[in-house]
Amino acid sequence: MTEKKISISNNDRLGLISNLSTMLSAGIPILETIDSLLEDSKGNTRKVLEALKDDLSQGKHVYHAFSRFPKVFDTVTVNIIKASEEAGTLDVTLKDVKENIKKEAEFSDRVKSALVYPIIVMVVFIALLFVMLIVVIPRISSVFTKLNMELPLPTKILIFVSDALISHTALFFTIIAVFIIGLILLYRSKKDLLITILSSLPLISHLIQDIDLTRFTRSLSLLLNAGIPITSALELTQTVVVKKNVAKAIEHAKDVVSSGKKLSQGFKDAKKIFPVIMIKITEAGERSGSLDKAVLEISEYLEYQVSNTLKALTTLLEPVMLVVVGVFVGGMMLAIIAPIYGLISQIGSRGGP
Repeated sequence: MTEKKISISNNDRLGLISNLSTMLSAGIPILETIDSLLEDSKGNTRKVLEALKDDLSQGKHVYHAFSRFPKVFDTVTVNIIKASEEAGTLDVTLKDVKENIKKEAEFSDRVKSALVYPIIVMVVFIALLFVMLIVVIPRISSVFTKLNMELPLPTKILIFVSDALISHTALFFTIIAVFIIGLILLYRSKKDLLITILSSLPLISHLIQDIDLTRFTRSLSLLLNAGIPITSALELTQTVVVKKNVAKAIEHAKDVVSSGKKLSQGFKDAKKIFPVIMIKITEAGERSGSLDKAVLEISEYLEYQVSNTLKALTTLLEPVMLVVVGVFVGGMMLAIIAPIYGLISQIGSRGGP
């Protein structure tokens, strides 16, 4: 595996940066720090540390080693490290990077946890559907056949699907496996396309935009705090967003700042992307000379908003999914019960006076 394809988990990345920050803050030389960390490291984390040691031994900088692993350290992190090395504040900046990785991991976990319930419901529903079609329906179908009953169309369709599934079980599961693998490969190779499709959905589009703005403002705050010029910081933050219209709005804001105007003006020009509260807080930060802190406050506010939106979506999805599952299962049960009820009615009418 080439260095550009190497990746590590958020926890491993957090542990690596945290250990580097702690040991450097304690006054331990960086090469000695790396040697100590190599003793307990393994896997891709070890490869990152070995590359870092090699580069430092050749007189290169930490940021150069980090830049060799784009899936571990994004361009924002690399440039923050570069600026801190030039300013001689690497140990302090690593603490900021550590906090950023921690917040990003927590944020990602909240997004993922919001998807857990719908996924569980879907898995249970699909499992129940298979049990009904493979186990329950064939047994009831054999009873209907023995009784030579005239079945309604929904029941015939249900039995046909059940028979087809039983006759071609291996083929069916192969198709499902190919479909899942195809989705995974599509996500890895055409991630931008999938995000574009998701972004076209009304509720999802707004949520993705808020997530983009959260990551943008958090990264911008870090870059400004590291002493990186605002135009360079705005250019770098375009890489952390996924929606093209958000990236274009950031690009426009950079052009506005480059022309000598304030960042808040760039935000005002794209009010459909940047909310009013974001513009107002930015203006306040510009007036007080603490733009980095103002942008950090914006990121915290947006993160809170995203969390609330995720909770609302989850709360909305729960009853909707239960209704959908109920309709499917209820429809299947009705297709099974209807012929039985008809048979009972016939027997009752024959036995009557």
